[in-house]
Amino acid sequence: MSGHSKWHNIQARKSKVDAKRGKIFTKIGKELAIASKTGGSNPDTNGKLKDIIAKAKSNNMSMDTINRAIKKGAGEMEGASYEEFTYEGYGPGGCAMLVTTLTDNKNRTAGNVRHTFDRNGGNLGAAGCVSWMFHRKGQMIIEKNDEHDEDELMMMALDAGAEDFNSEEGIYDIITAPEDFTKVLEELEKGGLSFLTAEMTMIPENYVALNERDSEKLQKLVDKLEDDDDIQDVYHNAEFPEGFEG
Repeated sequence: MSGHSKWHNIQARKSKVDAKRGKIFTKIGKELAIASKTGGSNPDTNGKLKDIIAKAKSNNMSMDTINRAIKKGAGEMEGASYEEFTYEGYGPGGCAMLVTTLTDNKNRTAGNVRHTFDRNGGNLGAAGCVSWMFHRKGQMIIEKNDEHDEDELMMMALDAGAEDFNSEEGIYDIITAPEDFTKVLEELEKGGLSFLTAEMTMIPENYVALNERDSEKLQKLVDKLEDDDDIQDVYHNAEFPEGFEG
């Protein structure tokens, strides 16, 4: 689930979610479990849990599955204990990369992440080497269609408290401050809107333009990382060349 607002990445992410829904559900289930473990199982008093529930719903995860994951995290059902770790480094073409993980075995995960970077044209760096380039934001993606007037949709989003509204190829991209994500999402849902994705993400300050060769290498690296069950999200600041299919 690579994270930034460029349409190619959003489109690629959605197709991967559709193709690997079982794996995505497993990863979101881990997020739900650890959020309920650390902040309690009530989303009204646990903002992080509420945000992850919104992400789960946008991926068509059933409430039964969501509630089971929450109960496991809260200790009401048996389940594994996970820890969060973030890895930072550089991908092909010098782009910055953040990899977030939830794991029950730190040594296994660290070794797998390093191996994947080394084998696919990347380099892991020290903590803090690229994280300063990214900012945590809420992001909602709406598919363009004849039902939505762009100006009306923009005013609806901004009135609900969104920070930014972008019109890109085939989609509208709505960005919020972290603390406003759930409020804006709920307001837009009340207005009858549905989303391709709705989640907390990491948005880079700027982008690095890659050529075709480095774009292919980066896409392979991201795919390999996302195939690892311990890895939750992969973020980068690469901008692919126009027409790149991945």
